[in-house]
Amino acid sequence: MTRADLIELLERYFEAHAEERATTRRILDLVEREPRCFERDCYAPGHVTASAWIVSRESRAVLLTHHRKLDRWLQLGGHTDGESDVLRSALREAREESGLVRLEPIPATGGPTILDLDVHEIPARESEPAHAHHDVRFLLEASEREPLARQVAESKALVWFSADDLASRLGEESLARMARKASRWLAQSPPGPA
Repeated sequence: MTRADLIELLERYFEAHAEERATTRRILDLVEREPRCFERDCYAPGHVTASAWIVSRESRAVLLTHHRKLDRWLQLGGHTDGESDVLRSALREAREESGLVRLEPIPATGGPTILDLDVHEIPARESEPAHAHHDVRFLLEASEREPLARQVAESKALVWFSADDLASRLGEESLARMARKASRWLAQSPPGPA
């Protein structure tokens, strides 16, 4: 995926989500105007990150990580490290953080589709100034039967949460919004083969 491809995906998202136009426009402006927007040291106005809302093929449970530095349950993801292909970055980060190998984007056909967008502020720490993450999020499917990573530096724990247990972990609107969107998508897409 090139920068132009990402701009096209963002424009499609912009048209489909009128209620999120301010966030979408902010990310579009960054990608269109900032040549270094995929580099983690692009602090002003921030940089693009990529993440994955991972659902179980078997049960539709959701995999979350208990983020070590932020001390919160979050979706898996991270920096694009100079890569304009945000789906590839989301897949890479999800594999690195979870140990899962077989991750498939949903929808499986028709090319990549953004599940959600979010811009959130990251506080200053150590040598990094405060900055914004412009997060592009995708829906991925995996098998609960595949073993998870035992220990990852960024994570205190990795847990599959059922829909009932998930509600108690969603302490912020950004996560709850992804859960709602994923539920709508999955209602139109039956689980894959077990």
